[in-house]
This record gives sequence, C-alpha cells and structure tokens, in this order.
Amino acid sequence: MAHQSDLISSDILSYLKQHENKDMLRFITCGNVDDGKSTLIGRLLHDSKLIFEDQLAAIQRDSKKYNTTDQDIDLALLVDGLQAEREQGITIDVAYRYFSTDRRKFIIADCPGHEQYTRNMATGASTCNLAVILIDARYGVQTQTRRHSYIVSLLGIKHVIVAINKMDLVDFDQSVFDRIQADYTAFAANLDIPDIRFVPISALRGDNVVNRSDSAPWYDGQTLMEILETVEIDHDVKLPAFRLPVQYVNRPNLDFRGFCGTVAAGEIRPGDRVRALPSGKESTVKAVVVYEGELASAHTGQAITLTLSDEIDISRGDMIVRVDEAQPEVSQGVEAHLVWMDEAPLVVGKEYLFKLSGKSVTGRVERIVHRVDVNTLDAFEAEKLQLNEIGLVRIAFNSQVVFDAYRDSRATGSLIVIDRLSNATAGAAMIRSAANSEGQSEHDELAHFKAFEVELNTLVRKYFPHWEARDISKLLG
Repeated sequence: MAHQSDLISSDILSYLKQHENKDMLRFITCGNVDDGKSTLIGRLLHDSKLIFEDQLAAIQRDSKKYNTTDQDIDLALLVDGLQAEREQGITIDVAYRYFSTDRRKFIIADCPGHEQYTRNMATGASTCNLAVILIDARYGVQTQTRRHSYIVSLLGIKHVIVAINKMDLVDFDQSVFDRIQADYTAFAANLDIPDIRFVPISALRGDNVVNRSDSAPWYDGQTLMEILETVEIDHDVKLPAFRLPVQYVNRPNLDFRGFCGTVAAGEIRPGDRVRALPSGKESTVKAVVVYEGELASAHTGQAITLTLSDEIDISRGDMIVRVDEAQPEVSQGVEAHLVWMDEAPLVVGKEYLFKLSGKSVTGRVERIVHRVDVNTLDAFEAEKLQLNEIGLVRIAFNSQVVFDAYRDSRATGSLIVIDRLSNATAGAAMIRSAANSEGQSEHDELAHFKAFEVELNTLVRKYFPHWEARDISKLLG
C-alpha cells in the first residue's frame, strides 16, 4: 500500500513523473466529538508506512506525556498539533495531511467534532471529493453526525464512507453495526448523497483501516484504504462550460492588456468567441498567456491571462464565458443555503459584504425562507439564524452578480458573508438559484415606494413646512 518504488533509487525522474500523473483525492474526516477522526488519520499513515521514524518516536514520547490512550501509542497526536489540542485530546482547527500510495495521491482534512467548530468543518469540506464520517459504535448516530452529513450533502460531496469506529469496544458485534447502518441509511435517504458505504473499524487497533481484520469475519467488504484508492470521482458532476472569474486586469504597458484569473470550469482556446458578464460585451480570444508563454488551450484549475481582439471594458469581479456554451445566471438576488458561522445571529435586512467568484458586493439577507432542523431535516420558519444553524435564505445584492447553481459548479456557485464592522467571515452559502422573480419584483416595488415616500416627505417638509401629515398622505394617494 505504501508509496514506495524501485524507481526512487534507479531513475528518480521517472519516479517523479509517475507520481505527478497520479490522480488526486481530497477527503475530509468528520463526525461527533471523540469519534476518533484524528486517530484514524494517524492509523492510515502509520499502517501505510508513511510516518518517519523521528515522527513516530515523538508521538510515542508525547503519548506517555498526555496519556490519552491508556499507554497505547496515540496516533491522533500526528495531526493534533496545537498545544491545546494535545492537552484536551480534541481537534480545534482543521489539520491537513498529504500522502500517497501506489495508486493515488491524497489530501486529508481532519476537522473538529465540537459544535462550536462546525464552521471549521464546513471550510474544510468545501474542496473535498469524499467524506469519511466516523460514528462511535457505542453511541450510534448523534446530532453532530447528522449536522456534518447535512453539510456534506449541501456542499455537493457525492461519496461518503461511514466508518463505524471503536468496534473493538463492542466486541465487533454485527448487530451493532447493522443497527447503526440502518439508522444512518434512514436519515440519509433525504440527503443528496448517491454513494454511501459502511465499514466496521477500530482506528486505535487498526482493524479494517488499511489491513483486513480477523475480528469481523462477517464483514466481506473493502477496507477503508481500499475504498479510498478505488472510489471513482472522475464522473462526478462538473460544469463543462467555460468560466473565468476575472481576478486582476494586467496592463504593464500600452501594448498589452490581459485579464487574469483561474479557470473555474471548462476549456478555452485562442479564436474562441467569448462574452464578458454582466455587461454582455463580446470579443474573440487573441491569446492564452502564462508565465512560460502562450498556450494552445487552458482548462479547469489553470491560472491564465486572456488577451482579447477588441478593447472592451472588463473589471475585477466580472466573468468571461464562451458565447456558444451554457450561460451563467446574472441577477441581483439569489436563493441559497446558508451556514451561519458568527457568534452574533444573522440579522435580516442588515447590510453585509458578500464575496463570490472574485467579486465583492454589498447586500442583505432580505428573508429567511426556512431554517433546517439537522436532526429531522424538517423546515421551520425563523426570524434569525444562530451560530451553526443552517437555513434557506433570499439574498439581495446592491449590484448584479454572475453565478451558477452550486450543484453545477462549486467555484462559481458559492459565496461567503462578511460582517462589515468586524471584517469577520459570518457565513458561507451555496447558491441554489436566482431569487424568485415574482417575489423579488414585489420586494423591489415596495422598497422603491418606501424610498420615494421618505424622499418626498423630506422635500415637502423642507419647502412646505406648514403642510401636515394628512396633506402628504393625500398627495401620495
């Protein structure tokens, strides 16, 4: 399983080339407090022979110092790097670890289980292809298990491994495994997660993590590592249409004007007809430029500069798309699922700063359509969202924005909410659609009338101070 090859000693360049061409899987470990997320990652690395000897010696020394595993080696210390984490035996911040096997490269995000750190979990999951959700076999599905699963679903993660951990503490009882599997399956039936797999493990002892366990002869499925190495992510939904959010306009001299950004989706070539949004102006790609020179084409994930045949006005925050492909939405309002991350509750009508696809725009949450109970997935009316609560909201921006539905494109379908006074990130949202046009127009009409009424009152009182309120009301009809 380990990432070892004879090429290291005989042909290092071929080895590096082979390593470069492996595909990458990003996954997150999440679940309730003390379910064993950090220990699982440590076990994955240890049993794959991917821990250096000095690291292992340091972990053995710290295991004796903190004694969180009754004298056994505490592999969680490999990822719990903060002093507070080691003293308390919990994960606070998101820890990232990188490793590789013969088949695939991995980036792991180890996320905290405490409710107060749910915001960290949502951040860590936002770039992942797969989630490993741990469940303590003694306690079964918990509130935080449901919350994390719901967030995983909202974030568009299509693959989930439910690792039922600490099976050694229940003597690898198959009935315990079956009961938890049934409970989770019933809850997940209403979530958008098409691929869910269950594995009985003991992260502390290593059962069914990398190596198959003799303690569970009734389980004939793959080990956790085997699933990670073989799960198919190439066919997950990806937006085929070209999207380039403009991050910077490069004008080093009079002869060059390029539009810089990272390709969020699709592919672009010189000669392609493109459109700048929200203006709608069109031109043709003259060249695709990178530091090394010009490219014949560019695809998702590449940082590029586009030069165009025509001088059209494009600014930071605009989006360049191909004319002959599906177009994104252009609107001043969206409906989105919002995860609230601030200690202060969401205030409907308060002006916040929103950032999406490289664009910063002010706006407000004009309505909470409903709040979601993560235990039952039922929707309830709400006037505000508290820390870690999730709701469907309607957002009105003060200028037009360009976006796709989050289910089609993470890069162009997500946004963050920033408190304008503290400059702290207050929330993260996944856009579902443009705001309902009928409701939006009614709101705008009412808002415009109220603004007109206030302005008229001010003017009348300034120039006709003897008028009474009833006279102004008659004027307004």
